[in-house]
Amino acid sequence: MDGAAVSNFALTAEDEAYRYIHRQIRLGAFGAGERLVPDVIAAGIGTSRMPVRGALRRLASEGLVDIRANRGAVVRGLNRQEMQEVFDMRSVLEGLAMRNAVQNMNAEHLRRLTSMLDQIELGTGDYLDWTTSHREFHEYLCGFCRQPRLLRQIADLHSVVEPYMRMWASQPGRVFRMREAHQELVAALHTKDPDVCETAMRQHVMNTVTALHPYLADKA
Repeated sequence: MDGAAVSNFALTAEDEAYRYIHRQIRLGAFGAGERLVPDVIAAGIGTSRMPVRGALRRLASEGLVDIRANRGAVVRGLNRQEMQEVFDMRSVLEGLAMRNAVQNMNAEHLRRLTSMLDQIELGTGDYLDWTTSHREFHEYLCGFCRQPRLLRQIADLHSVVEPYMRMWASQPGRVFRMREAHQELVAALHTKDPDVCETAMRQHVMNTVTALHPYLADKA
C-alpha cells in the first residue's frame, strides 16, 4: 500500500467531521452560541452521529465548542477578558516564532512576503478573502521558525479569533492598513535582529484586539 493510500485510510469519519465543523466555525457559518446538532451535521456530510459526537468533543477540548448538559454542543463565544488572553498568548508565541524565523529567511522570502501584500491589497486571484489571506501571510512568515509544536499552538489561537476577524473585516467601508501594518514586520525582518523582530510582531498582534471588542459577547 502506498503512502497516499495509508494517508487516506487514516482519515477517519471523525476526522472528516472534525475538519468540516472546524472550518464552518472558522468561517463564521456556525456562529457563537449556535447549537450544533449531531444528527443534522451527520446528515449534511453523509456520516453517522457517532463520528460527529467525537469531533465535537475534540473541538470542545480546543475551546471552540462548549458541551452543556441542557443544550448539547454549542459554538463557544469569547468575552473581552478571554479575547485579551488569546491575543496576549498570540503576541508572545508569534513574537517567539518571528524571532526564530528571521535566522532562516533570505532575501527571496522577504520578497515573497512583499508580493503577498501586493496581491492582498489588490484583492486578486487567491487573495479575494482578506481574512484567509491575512492568516496565510502570518503562517508563511512564522513557518520559518521550523518549530511544529509552536506553530500548532499559534494555529489554534488563530482559529479561535478568526470568526471575529471575519465580522470585523466584513463591515461596509472598512479600510485596511494591511500594507502599512505588515510592511513594518517585513522592515523588522530586514534588520535580521531577533529582538527587533520579536518586538515588532508582539506590537503588531496587540494592535488588533480592541478593534474586535464590538463583536464580543460582553460588547457593552
